[in-house]
Amino acid sequence: MPLKARVLVTGGAGFLGSVLVPLLLHDRFLVTVVDTFLYDQTPLLDWCGHPGLTVVRDDIRVKSVLERSLRGQDAIIPLACLTGAPACAQDMTAARTTNLEAIRMLCRLKDPGQLVVYPNTNSGYGVGRPGETCSEDAPLQPVSLYGRLKVAAEEAILQAEGTVSLRLATLYGASPRMRLDLLVNDFTYRAATDGWLVLYEGHFRRSILHVWDAAKALCWALEGLAKGSLAHRVYNVAEANLTKLELCQAIDRHVPFRWFEADAGRDPDQRDYHVDTGRILAEGWTPERTLDEGIEELIQAYQIVRRGGFGNA
Repeated sequence: MPLKARVLVTGGAGFLGSVLVPLLLHDRFLVTVVDTFLYDQTPLLDWCGHPGLTVVRDDIRVKSVLERSLRGQDAIIPLACLTGAPACAQDMTAARTTNLEAIRMLCRLKDPGQLVVYPNTNSGYGVGRPGETCSEDAPLQPVSLYGRLKVAAEEAILQAEGTVSLRLATLYGASPRMRLDLLVNDFTYRAATDGWLVLYEGHFRRSILHVWDAAKALCWALEGLAKGSLAHRVYNVAEANLTKLELCQAIDRHVPFRWFEADAGRDPDQRDYHVDTGRILAEGWTPERTLDEGIEELIQAYQIVRRGGFGNA
């Protein structure tokens, strides 16, 4: 990419964006963040004096805003999203306009030479078959509106020039725009503050990824796309696969607590799959953070953060 390349990050003040944007600035990109600041947090305040950062409080669902934001940009990382099944179920119209229609508009409006690194979710796999892993070629069968919208948005992205999609695992870890409603963050919070939790369907499998590694993966994909090696490709990105019961056991090694496996009822989130990350590992990307490190980080964070207001729904 050209020296001092310009990168537009929509939703750049979110959980992932507020970790990604400092990385891009450190790599000497000129970064424009467009965000509605929906959740009334202030994650980028300590970067406002950086000469490479421009922050715009606006809504990229508005065509004129997106057109203006795209001018002069070399690359786009569209993080703006109503993230997670509960948030999408709570406001289905906002979910569709943000997660799908804005992405389709981006594909129509961007110049062919503008690169796009799309942060997808691996929620699209829905329910995998027992004993099998989901490669990037596995059938997509999302079980939530969130998953369906992200699958459709990825289809639009991959039809455009100069694009790549990363199917990110469930994120966790501390972020300047903190969330407590993510699986690892939630379980660790309950262990550290309540000392117990009720576990539904503990055999369900999840893939996880530290938010730092998600941000690093996006930077890796941007570099690869600029070199012309990743165009129109899809990559699963995860650190580990484990069951919810195994997650409880991992947290218990750091902060002993009790969990009670429910005999009745069901987890509203019915995803259950194991992802294969062989493709991205073969390309040279590897995660840097481990679950044990992430749990220790969260325990420290929860000396600062308490539940009120730190979620998406």
